[in-house]
Amino acid sequence: MKKDAYELLMRGAFLPAMPLVLDEDRRFDEAKQRRLIRYYLESGADGLAVGVHTTQFAIRDPKIALFEPVLKVSIDEMRAYSAECGRPVLAVAGVCGEEEQAVGEAEIARKLGYDIALLSPGGLKHLSEDQMVQRTHAVSGIMDVMGFYLQIAVGGRAFSYDYWRRVCEIEGVKAIKCAAFDRYRTVDVARAIAFADHEIALYTGNDDNIVNDLLTRYSFERGGETKTVRTRGGLLGHWCAWTSEAVKLFKRIKALGETEAVPQSLLTLAVKITDVNGAFFDAHNGFGGCIAGMHEVLRRQGLMDGVWCLDPGESLGEGQAEEITRVYEMYPELNDDAFVEAFLRRYPS
Repeated sequence: MKKDAYELLMRGAFLPAMPLVLDEDRRFDEAKQRRLIRYYLESGADGLAVGVHTTQFAIRDPKIALFEPVLKVSIDEMRAYSAECGRPVLAVAGVCGEEEQAVGEAEIARKLGYDIALLSPGGLKHLSEDQMVQRTHAVSGIMDVMGFYLQIAVGGRAFSYDYWRRVCEIEGVKAIKCAAFDRYRTVDVARAIAFADHEIALYTGNDDNIVNDLLTRYSFERGGETKTVRTRGGLLGHWCAWTSEAVKLFKRIKALGETEAVPQSLLTLAVKITDVNGAFFDAHNGFGGCIAGMHEVLRRQGLMDGVWCLDPGESLGEGQAEEITRVYEMYPELNDDAFVEAFLRRYPS
């Protein structure tokens, strides 16, 4: 990994999980994808995660064949912005599948210039923990790895503490995104990182607990030695809408540093954001509309033309549109409609 990318990762980056922009015929809309990427970067995002769940795993279907094209368009746009603005941008590539597929995807991502692979465990419940550790070793031989604890509701699985301990022994693992949506499992990851023999950055993917994760300091004592871990940044699907306001909040939390005094207003805001996420991610329907829900928010803002997904059967959940309307009206301070309106005047198409 390049030095500036590594430093950004370790400092703690704001990373939206990039949605896929399609037209009404469910074809890749490259021009509007580039505009959406520009929106994230102008909002202040430190980079993007591409080819992840929010980008839709179906891009890997040979009949669709969008994995490499989408990664290429995205890295090209990130590089252009970085050159123009003079600040580093962290490029994260989603990598999934069994070892052979994961290694192949990592090779594509490395060739294109991505900095780190987010290694998804999705769809691999049939593999043992030993096999999953070996898979991580194999991918880390291609490029640096961000481990990933994916919530069970969207295809993840439960892992033992020992699994995470062994993952953290792999030199090429530089970060772990914890998206378990589970406090017990989040602590397992934090504890494994705390006692690793090299520096590993903890990232939140717990969209249901974003603010509290970023505020929390984990402390573990063993053999008279105390180890402390903080959540340094986030890689979140939730951050792919209302992004500029989310960046402001992220910077506000980071500015607190190691202070012991956490403003009550932040704890209140944490609950508001969790409520918003419930609507965006279709929590009441088992997260079935989590991708279409983010599309719907972007559609309302004018950044997408529709909620279309590659799978025609994937759409908003029952009552989800009404829930999105509710949180829009209940928490108007959280949206960035004014920012988006000004952005779209500069980039109308």
